[in-house]
Amino acid sequence: MLSINQLNKYYHSQKLALSNYSIDIHKGVLGLLGPNGAGKSTLMKIIATISQPSSGSLIFDGIDIVKNPNAIRKVLGYLPQDFGVYPNLNAYEFLAYIAAMKGLGGTGLKRRIELLLDGVNLTADAKRPIGSYSGGMKQRVGIAQALLNDPKVLILDEPTVGLDPEERMRFRQLISDLAQDCIIILSSHIVSDIDTIADEVAIMQEGKLIAHASQYEIIKQAEGKIYEVLLAHDALKQFKNQYKVIDTARQLNQVKVRYIDQPNHTIDSAVPVIATLEDAYLFLTQNNV
Repeated sequence: MLSINQLNKYYHSQKLALSNYSIDIHKGVLGLLGPNGAGKSTLMKIIATISQPSSGSLIFDGIDIVKNPNAIRKVLGYLPQDFGVYPNLNAYEFLAYIAAMKGLGGTGLKRRIELLLDGVNLTADAKRPIGSYSGGMKQRVGIAQALLNDPKVLILDEPTVGLDPEERMRFRQLISDLAQDCIIILSSHIVSDIDTIADEVAIMQEGKLIAHASQYEIIKQAEGKIYEVLLAHDALKQFKNQYKVIDTARQLNQVKVRYIDQPNHTIDSAVPVIATLEDAYLFLTQNNV
């Protein structure tokens, strides 16, 4: 278990990036959701021991990794949001280089790299310079390097950026296979990437943890508050001024609007619908403003 206690992070401008952040993270997938600037990347950098908190503790297997970062580094895999590569190296050479940096070696390394390249569907392109790769292919190299040391704690910051739908499905299957024996912390702006694989969800806003529970418990908080209604196109603008609109879909001469309201809603033609994780996320972040 990773236990985070009363974590605070101030930047030089005295801006508070994390405020009294406390959470216990167990084996499985924890999905981090929050708007830009919520503190997700800051939290992940601190867990990865790349950044130091201003105060607070992070306890991993009974050891405070703020004071003893090496206690987690040997079992850590990390994909930062701004992951960079060496464009002149091919994928195999790059992974071998990262393995050396991590102190990995031995007779099984070559096979490990081959399995990872296959797992991220890069075997056919493994000998091409990474500089010739698409953004999605580079991201897959990043996922592979995070898995090199068979980590027990895996931190993935926006891992599906640049991946096409088929690649995202492959990624989700890969993460699901790892989740039984590993703590996985995954941040994404794509809610569907969270709701398909996350055991628990943590929602952040302005450096604070505003909700942490299973997906079912998070979604339950929005039950009875999500509605759909058909409106004329020229009525949509005014409607958005009165209600929090989640989504719209044009239908011939009307538009179907999914929105947040209270159980005693005042629109007779609106119908309640089953809440999703995205609905709950928007509901909770709106109510916490």
